[in-house]
Amino acid sequence: MALITLRRNFCHLSELWIPGAVAALKNHPTNHVHRIVKEPLHLWFCPLQPEPFRVRFHHACCKKFHSENRNDLHPVGEPVVSPAHDWDRLEQNLQKENEKVFYRRLNNFTSSEELLSFISTLETLPVSLAAGALQRICEVSKRDGNKGLPEEILENNAFQALCFRFEQEPSHLSNSGFVTILQALTLSHVDPQSSLIPSLVAECQNRLKRGSLEVHNLCIVGECLIRLHSAAPVMLDLILEQLQGQKLETFTPDDIVAIYRILQACPEKVDQYQTFLNRINNISLSLVSYLSPKLISQVLAALVILDQTHALPLVIKLGKYAVKYIPHFTNEELKRVLEAFMYFGHNDRFFTKALEQHIALLCLTLDPEVISKMMEYCSRKEILSEPILNAAAETFVCQPEKFSPCQISEIIEPLGKLNYLPPNAPVLFRKLENVLFTHFNSFPPKTLLRLLHSCSLIECHPVNFMTKIFSPFFLQKLQDEESDLDRLSLAQLTQLYLTSILECPFYKGPKLLPKYQVKSFFTSCCSLETPMDYHLYKSVMTGLIDLSGARLYFASKVLTPYCYTIDVEIKRDEEGLKIDRSLANLTKMKREKTQISRIRNAKGEITTNTMEVQEIIRDYFENLYSNKFENHKEMDRFLDTYEHPKLNQEH
Repeated sequence: MALITLRRNFCHLSELWIPGAVAALKNHPTNHVHRIVKEPLHLWFCPLQPEPFRVRFHHACCKKFHSENRNDLHPVGEPVVSPAHDWDRLEQNLQKENEKVFYRRLNNFTSSEELLSFISTLETLPVSLAAGALQRICEVSKRDGNKGLPEEILENNAFQALCFRFEQEPSHLSNSGFVTILQALTLSHVDPQSSLIPSLVAECQNRLKRGSLEVHNLCIVGECLIRLHSAAPVMLDLILEQLQGQKLETFTPDDIVAIYRILQACPEKVDQYQTFLNRINNISLSLVSYLSPKLISQVLAALVILDQTHALPLVIKLGKYAVKYIPHFTNEELKRVLEAFMYFGHNDRFFTKALEQHIALLCLTLDPEVISKMMEYCSRKEILSEPILNAAAETFVCQPEKFSPCQISEIIEPLGKLNYLPPNAPVLFRKLENVLFTHFNSFPPKTLLRLLHSCSLIECHPVNFMTKIFSPFFLQKLQDEESDLDRLSLAQLTQLYLTSILECPFYKGPKLLPKYQVKSFFTSCCSLETPMDYHLYKSVMTGLIDLSGARLYFASKVLTPYCYTIDVEIKRDEEGLKIDRSLANLTKMKREKTQISRIRNAKGEITTNTMEVQEIIRDYFENLYSNKFENHKEMDRFLDTYEHPKLNQEH
């Protein structure tokens, strides 16, 4: 029976050429042959020295080998019994064992050269194993840091032989083998214009039309086509339509995330597949606990691009699991998570706490892009996190050369917005000043304006750079960057100019031209002023009304001469006595010399007599406030000191 097993096993390896194998068998006694049967794949990977002839193992060769050696397959006198199902089962078991050993051997190689050298020693390979070999070559090459396959690999004879076989007969590949090859080549950035890729894409289209691909293979093919930029809308529609017809409950987490990535690559189709996407969002809620850190970041990134603002329950649940995975996220993955939280307005104190612990341990090793994203997150969500702000400042002080101009601005701006000075502020701003002196022209004009404006908010006034900021050359560059300066940029320029007047009287440089100045820092769309806290405002007003007796003695949102807005202004005259808003407005008119010189009397005649004008005004106010105005003395004092007006107005 040992010889039967041996020969049947050799018949199974019908696609392998093994140099010297027959000679080796002839030179071994039966007991040695039996030992070889137990380790059949040693012949694959450790071929003996080539003999003068090579034999391909198949049924005819086995019969010839038996007749040449005059060996009977069975003991004399025993009937020949060869049940087909036993042989098939044995064949399948051997095939699985052979493949395991083959893949184990492939995984032991650490370079593409070793892999190709090993493959070149084999005459032929089964299609499935050849696909695995190609995938392993691409994996090793990518791990070495290559964006694509190196030229020496592409020109290698063994590699070209593998590719040629797949190019000529892609239809002979199984679905799994076909998908493996397509995925390996796309991940290795093989030139899409090479003859192999169009052949595989055409075969992919044929298989999609036949509907022969399973869910997992459909997901992989969709991603491969997108990477190759070879995905015609019709092919993506075929993939998505076939996926829609499947039961989502049977999909693996990897498949669900792959669908997100496919839809992410074609956001213009979101409306068309929104119903399908809603189903995916719902099923994803139950799969979040099975997602790896990488998959969580990919789902969040896809939700942002697909604008799934209604999927907040999914975002919140992903955020809860993201808290656990913060130490395990790569820099790129953590950046995606932060961007998603900012996009959806999600704020989790546990996430912030985990961020603080993470940055405290790794602040000097984190990527500058991640640090700037953390600072932007704190700024957008108005989170005054001292550990994060301090760590970012310390990283910039230690490694300023690693940060780009935009990243430097993203670190400094939150300090101004949150009105926070880190402990190392003197060193921080010395470093910043050195960077600005050295690389001033490298900063985009708008970025530079935001940066210097943020410095002024925390009383680190950029006096050394105001001359450049207010110069016509810089203002022209600022206008060239955008066709029309937005109101926020003009407000920042105005505030810097007022700073130079009020806080830095020693500044003698150029002034900001009036056409670049605004009258108020408060606007509906964007404002330099902190928004009024409505609850605090209501509490203050309630208390003031109780003290003064009426609401008319107060004003809200009063604009000052320096463009700032006062939330609450209490109306008082020069002696501190309260006056109401109407009289206060008239007082303001007096101060501004916009006074009445002509008025129509009771007869309908216009008079310019000063005493008569004052008497008419006094009578008007007495009638107006007789029931509610208490300070007649203040009103009389004001009217008695009424000077001759400068402007002529009729009433």
